[in-house]
Amino acid sequence: MKTVLIEIDGKKIKAPLGAALLQVARQNDIDIPTLCYNEQLEAVGVCRMCLVEVTKNKRSRLVASCVYPVEENLVVKTDSEKINKIRRMIVELLYPAVPEELAQKYGPQSPRFVPEYADCTLCGLCVRYCAQIKKGNVAYFQGRGVDRHVALIPELAEECIYCSKCFNLCTGGLITGLYDKPEYQKLPSPENKD
Repeated sequence: MKTVLIEIDGKKIKAPLGAALLQVARQNDIDIPTLCYNEQLEAVGVCRMCLVEVTKNKRSRLVASCVYPVEENLVVKTDSEKINKIRRMIVELLYPAVPEELAQKYGPQSPRFVPEYADCTLCGLCVRYCAQIKKGNVAYFQGRGVDRHVALIPELAEECIYCSKCFNLCTGGLITGLYDKPEYQKLPSPENKD
């Protein structure tokens, strides 16, 4: 595979052409925060926490590093006031569902917005795990815009309890909290699945 020379935060790095920028950064001990990224799953770049500033041919732009391919002579900034301002807004919009380390680094001490589903970052890890790895398609997104949330197909929801593989991917705890909803009350709780 062809390698190219890029620069990330002033550090010169040889990287495989076309590799995801996030993976190259992590392989070189450069931290870029994420919410929707997991190595087991296809990257989708929906959370935008992994935004970085790339410059090529004297033109700069913000890109989602988990889906942006490495190319020759790329100059990357992973930490700037512009990037951190966007990350702070993302954390503020999703607080308190974001992981504690992100809340401490970028976020507010109390929420400015109070979402109806305060335990979900809409990262889609559970939905994508169910579709891509388990091929179950039990978890899905329901609604649009501010009404968007994770739901389960009620007739298949019991499969989630016996699988439960996506539970540890959930940053906010929503997937296990779904069993408190009236439509899932007849199911055994995740804690008592055996």
